[in-house]
Amino acid sequence: MPGFELFGAEEKRQIQDVLDTGVLFRYEFKEQRKNIYKVKEFEEKFAKYSGSGYAQAVTSGTAALKVALKALGVGPGDEVITQGFTFVATWEAILEVGAIPVFTEVDETLNMDPEDLQRKLSAKTACIIPVHMLGSAARIKEIIAIADKAGIPVLEDTAQAAGCRIKGKHLGTFGRCGTFSFDSVKTMTTGEGGMIITDDQNLWTEMSEYHDHGHDHAPNPGGRGGEGRSFIGFNYRMMELQGAIGIAQLAKLDTMVEAQQKNKARLMDSIASIPGVSFRKQMDPLGDSATFLAFILQDEAHCKKIKHTLQENGAGAIYFAENTWHFYPRWEHLLSAATQTRSGWPFADAGGRKRVVYDPDHLPQSAALIKRTLVYPISVKMAEERLNQIESALAKAALA
Repeated sequence: MPGFELFGAEEKRQIQDVLDTGVLFRYEFKEQRKNIYKVKEFEEKFAKYSGSGYAQAVTSGTAALKVALKALGVGPGDEVITQGFTFVATWEAILEVGAIPVFTEVDETLNMDPEDLQRKLSAKTACIIPVHMLGSAARIKEIIAIADKAGIPVLEDTAQAAGCRIKGKHLGTFGRCGTFSFDSVKTMTTGEGGMIITDDQNLWTEMSEYHDHGHDHAPNPGGRGGEGRSFIGFNYRMMELQGAIGIAQLAKLDTMVEAQQKNKARLMDSIASIPGVSFRKQMDPLGDSATFLAFILQDEAHCKKIKHTLQENGAGAIYFAENTWHFYPRWEHLLSAATQTRSGWPFADAGGRKRVVYDPDHLPQSAALIKRTLVYPISVKMAEERLNQIESALAKAALA
């Protein structure tokens, strides 16, 4: 990752099609655009690629989460269960629709622990959002089984795992819907942008209309056409230039994943020489998108020792225990209920009464695991010199 490593003639050709029409807006201007609808084409191709019935493009992966939650009817008074190891966008979207995020532990998949999910269910649970973090699958079948028994929809946050599969079935297609991000560091990128996939036509229609100010799309499914509105919406429309890039990048996605898998496998061989090391649990190693390589050390002290050795030798790995964007105890703005709103919303109601308080020590299992874990991002293109440097550093770490 990311896909910009492979920007080339294909992206330029798709962009030029848009520039030739002069139409950057995804809807309308029928005569001028000469039947070129790049975002609509991107949606159709992404749905086909992922094996889903419908796809809705939006402005970002974060917007995708909010649009999906709105279509699922989630709002104030509801709780949404997600995991304590994720990018902040997951719980930002939950708060944005007025619901309360409830966080579960992660297990050695580095994703939602189904056992803790079962404990966190309540009468207020309106949705479950497992996150396929760092490009690999959660125990999604177990999560779906728990959710189905409780009658709760599952929204898969697949922002970091485009192209990842379990036994050939794409992540994002197990739940009611799945969301994706195409920002600048994702395996396939449109700079900014996101997608939601679903097999539920009614859900897709609601998402399509909500993301376009609530415009009635009934006369022209997948495109603007009506002037009636069934509900209020907002603007999360993807523009034609993003759709054009997405078409070109999607055609390369499997090739990107294959390259990442090759690079990851090579580094795994070197990491395996470190005494006491293990790798995150994989639901399907052959279906892994291989955007990241996570390895788990014996304890926190061992992990920090290995981290230091790698840094000294020019091959530092990510230590998420110190990362402020992805790990629950490091989200100071969540823990302190920081908000621009005078009333304190969404952490307090209009009268100032607290709606939720988060304890930094709430997820001890996750904290213990993350403190033992190091992560390498895996690129589509990794120079032989860089691979050699990492392998050399890992060899020294094995002796540390």
